Amino acid sequence: MSMTMSEKILARASNKSSSEAGEIVMANIDVAMTHDLTGPLSVESFEKIGTEKVWDPNKIVIPFDHQVPADSLDAANNHIIMREFVKEQGIKNFYDVNEGVCHQILPELGHVVPGEVIVGTDSHTCTHGALGAFSTGIGSTDMAMVFSTGKLWFKVPETIRFNIEGTLKENVYAKDVILNIIGKVGADGATYKACEFAGSTVSEMTVSDRMVLCNMAIEMGGKTGLVEPDKKTLNYVKSRSNKQFEVFKTDLDAPSLEVVDIDVNDLEPQIACPHNVDNVKPVSEVDTEIDQVFLGSCTNGRISDLRQAAKILKGNKIANGVRMLVIPASKEVYIKALDEGLINIFVNSGALVCNPCCGPCLGGHVGLIGPGEVSLSTSNRNFKGRQGSPEGEVYLSSAAVAAASAIKGKIVGPE
Repeated sequence: MSMTMSEKILARASNKSSSEAGEIVMANIDVAMTHDLTGPLSVESFEKIGTEKVWDPNKIVIPFDHQVPADSLDAANNHIIMREFVKEQGIKNFYDVNEGVCHQILPELGHVVPGEVIVGTDSHTCTHGALGAFSTGIGSTDMAMVFSTGKLWFKVPETIRFNIEGTLKENVYAKDVILNIIGKVGADGATYKACEFAGSTVSEMTVSDRMVLCNMAIEMGGKTGLVEPDKKTLNYVKSRSNKQFEVFKTDLDAPSLEVVDIDVNDLEPQIACPHNVDNVKPVSEVDTEIDQVFLGSCTNGRISDLRQAAKILKGNKIANGVRMLVIPASKEVYIKALDEGLINIFVNSGALVCNPCCGPCLGGHVGLIGPGEVSLSTSNRNFKGRQGSPEGEVYLSSAAVAAASAIKGKIVGPE
């Protein structure tokens, strides 16, 4: 029977020889992640179930990233709850306030390998599909069930395979590709579908670039984002993990597979305009003054993004009246940026460099915007109130556009 990647992975996880789209399966979970913001509700629900010990403390990963260091008494209390839970349950894979954003550090620290089922109490858990895993966000009460049993039911999704072909122009990046796709498909165009990214353009992309694509699959309603493992994937995984794994690839004649062709040869930098991620326009059609630039997040806070921005900012100054926040996605990224002199470039240009964390992305931590202010962000969502005041506006772009715009004081292309 011909199957997609998702069908094959979920079949393996549910001890079946096959599965098909629409089928309900009970899958064994390989990795379960919760963090400082959603974790306390998972712990509360787990305690209500009455199970004394989690099913496998070695398969649970708990990073602190959303409000670190604690910026309120509520946040500090959440940290206390999770630290006590970690200690009580003997969870070794705990990363306190200094490690970075969950979706960056899980692959960095070897917790993600191809063929696994990974769940997290965060909608952008789909990021990990860039390494060939079936990875998706779940609710905190569902996570309590995972903590207790190590299993969770899934409806096997249909698959949209985006066959991306063409050579990206200079200053056009993976962020522009995925924004363009979301603009075409719409915010609900891939609801509960697995979004595969394939084609020659994806083959040329780095693992970090592929993470950008998979990270934003949820923004068009996707259940997960996936890239078939290749040599780049295997080199990345083997350099960071000693876990055994199995590689799955999609059969192109699978009944549940839909293929959508995307040509990126003429693509220019893209901007998601307020207040929806699918409100996408070419940068040449957007001429908006800005108050703040946010370079970071699980979408574009990697070392490649910081390098792109630093190349543009070097020798330049951020425009008067514009604040720029640079927030590396992890400690590893931060140290690389230090070693390469990128932090000096950011500080000398007038940017504020913060500790690795989610920053203003979730609207609950550092760098919020006020009423009437405009933020240009390299993150993944621009809903009303997402980065602070509901009367503010958030635009989304690549790191290169963000840096160029910080210098000009308005949204412009990096050329």
